[in-house]
Amino acid sequence: MSSVTLLDAPLAVQFHVATVVPAAVLGAWLLARPKGTPVHRMLGKIWMGLMFVTAVSTFFIHEIRLVGDFSPIHLISIYVIVSCFTAIRAARRHDITAHRRTVAGMYLGGIVIAGAFTFLPGRIMSTSLMALANGAGSIVLVALLAFGFIGAGMLAIREMGFRRKRAV
Repeated sequence: MSSVTLLDAPLAVQFHVATVVPAAVLGAWLLARPKGTPVHRMLGKIWMGLMFVTAVSTFFIHEIRLVGDFSPIHLISIYVIVSCFTAIRAARRHDITAHRRTVAGMYLGGIVIAGAFTFLPGRIMSTSLMALANGAGSIVLVALLAFGFIGAGMLAIREMGFRRKRAV
């Protein structure tokens, strides 16, 4: 646990945040917008690159050491790296269902779930957030953050295609 803010964090953490924040925003936009357009394909390639670089960058972050220099969060990084190749292969084969589920799973696991863990008390992002706001401001920031994570998670789950079939 650390009382270090993002500005004082190691370069690997700063680089990771610099890649994951645009990946989170761009990913949400891609999940919400029409699929298959030239813009979707172009921005999807950028997003995939951001996700890959973000996942690789986690192997240079060793804040929590449970197994050597690594923690269970690094398993999500491995999942994201493998999923990058799986999603690209599915798109090239025109297996849109597999592509959509893989990308939505990457977003849910790599952005929403992993991101939520970064805001646990004592972590760098939590400390940085609390340094930005005091009192009621921090409550509003936490509420907005929670709303964002919940909304992004719901969007990813919707895109995974696990919907209840309607009776005819």
